Amino acid sequence: MELAKIRSLSDDELLTQEKTSAEQLFRLRFQVSMGQADGVKKLRELRKEIAQIKTIARERELGVRGAKHELVSTLPTGEAKKTAKKATAKKTSAKKSAKKGAGE
Repeated sequence: MELAKIRSLSDDELLTQEKTSAEQLFRLRFQVSMGQADGVKKLRELRKEIAQIKTIARERELGVRGAKHELVSTLPTGEAKKTAKKATAKKTSAKKSAKKGAGE
């Protein structure tokens, strides 16, 4: 299944498609182990399809696609800046002390 088609599916359809693909993969693996089928290409396609479905489901869960990510602080503007400056100062002092310790 193409990625565009997978993206156009609803959440319920994604779940159904994932279960169907996983079942097909199980059956094909079983057939290959029994020597009934030689479907290495189909195995790869099914694994890839399942991975794509899971990735898209996770993107939707996190709101990754189509959503802008901005750092939103709950602190008032002045406090957010002070906190950011303190964090930066701690990082630089830690780096300096690590360099001193490595040089000795």
